[in-house]
Formats: sequence, structure tokens, C-alpha cells
Amino acid sequence: MSDRQTRRNFLASMAIGTAATTVAAQLSPGRADTASPGSPASSRIQLGAQSLAYIQSAGTGRPIVLVHGNSSSSKAWRKQFEGPLGAKYRLIAIDLPGHGESGHAPTPESDYTTIGYSKILAAFADKMGLKNTVFVGWSLGGHTVLEAASDLPMASGLMIFGTPPVSKAKDGFAGFKSLSPAAFSAAPADADIAEFIAHLFAPHYAPIPPFFAADFRNTDGAARACLGASTQTGLFKDEVALVGSELKIPLVIASGKEEQIVDVDYLKRLKAPTLWRGEVQVIADAGHAAQWEQAEAFDKVLDAFASSV
Repeated sequence: MSDRQTRRNFLASMAIGTAATTVAAQLSPGRADTASPGSPASSRIQLGAQSLAYIQSAGTGRPIVLVHGNSSSSKAWRKQFEGPLGAKYRLIAIDLPGHGESGHAPTPESDYTTIGYSKILAAFADKMGLKNTVFVGWSLGGHTVLEAASDLPMASGLMIFGTPPVSKAKDGFAGFKSLSPAAFSAAPADADIAEFIAHLFAPHYAPIPPFFAADFRNTDGAARACLGASTQTGLFKDEVALVGSELKIPLVIASGKEEQIVDVDYLKRLKAPTLWRGEVQVIADAGHAAQWEQAEAFDKVLDAFASSV
């Protein structure tokens, strides 16, 4: 498939039947609490009109801020919190606006975009008084971390995975192999939700924890629809240029070897002068959700990076 076809397919997959201002009103029901016993208690911080939920681990090492993907939540990092990383580092996982236990965005059309999310991340890090911090983003969270980079003076390093940097070029979305229509739909059908969740993992991975689907359904539907609309109209930064010349701090680009959404070869072709260890970190037997599927291998990469920057 050509880059141009990939771009067309990407844009087609996120077609929205109504304008963002209309779908913004199609809010999902209140979000249920699906935290497991022993999970860190959720805290809350007010950032202007936005109420943001987050959790922290008991570790006292350097801060590591974790940003989840589209229609997910801080629960996606549960294995990191329950494992050695949570005891060693001060892990902080946020719920993006409209996700998890965070409030709905006050201005959906601008807040439910990668630029909007990046502003919230920067405001959160500043208000928390973080210093010497590593920021980790999964999927949409990776785009958020990249686009916030210039506003994160406390960042010592960035890690992204499941995140192909995008650009303004015609082939700027060539890093995606496929995207479910549910990713940008306010109210997708159950079959589309099931497909979306299945693609988060390597083929034949089992069991898939039910909270991933619950998090999807609990997400404000306008968050997906407005994200799709903003992407169609170019409301995002040129991340390829950012990674290729603008970023001045170490960057980990990681990927599951069995990715169903992201083209790993695309990641390997990127120009990234600050790329940690000079190569993409490929995690065997993992798909898009490497932090869950192969938590031990994922944590090893993150620990080595956090210990070296």
C-alpha cells in the first residue's frame, strides 16, 4: 500500500458524520469506578476549569509521568504500579480529560485534541512542581507527550510507544497500518468496540482484561469524535519535524513486535538524533499495549532509560 493510500485510509477511518460542535453534545453516561482492590487511590487536581484525576505509586525515586491512550485510563498502567517500578520510582499516571475519573472537557472542540491534551499535561506537571521527570506516553498519550515537549522544562527524557510520529505531509500518517473506525466515533457499535480492543494486543493474546472495554465505554464519546475532527483539519504539531530536529532531550521510541496498528519499520526509518541507544526498542511477543502484554520486558526498558538520563 502506498503512503498516499495509507493517508486516505487513515482519514477515511476517522470520518465523522457530524461536525465536532454537534458531537460534543453527545456525552457518554457517568463513568463507573472499575478500580481493582489494592489499586492506588485516585487523587484530583483542578487545572482551570478542568478537573483531572491521577494516581501515584509509593516509590520515592524520580518522577515518571505516564499518559494512557485513546479511550483508556490510568488503569492501563496497573502492572507498572504493582511491580518493581512502582516501588522504585514515583509513578504518576493521569486520566486525560474525558477519560477514566477525570471530568469532561469544558471546551471539547479544542480540549479533546492532541494540542489540548498537551496543554493539560504541561499544566499538570507545572502545578505538581515536578522536576527531573521522565514522561511516558502510550499511543495517543505518546502524541500528547511529544506535542507537550517544548512546554515541559522539567523533562529529562521522553518515552513513546504505540505512537508513530505524524507530520503535515501528504504521507504524514504512513506510520499507521490500520485504525478501527471506533477510535474516532462518539458512539460506535459493539462490534467496532470489540475490534478496537482486540487490535490493542498481539494476535491471539489472551485473556484481554475486561477493564479495557469498560474504559472505552466510560470515555466521553465527544473525546473520540473531536479528536478525529481536529486531526482531519490539521490541528496537531508536525511530530516528525519535532523528533527529527527540534527535540533536544533523550527519546525512547518503543514498539511491540506484533503491532497491529503501528508500522514498526516506519519507526525504524525515522530521523531521530536524540534516539536513546540509537535504535527503536522492539519488545518481543507484544502488540500495541506492550506495557500490559509484556510488562517485565517493558519495565526493563523504562527502568534502564530512567536510570540513565
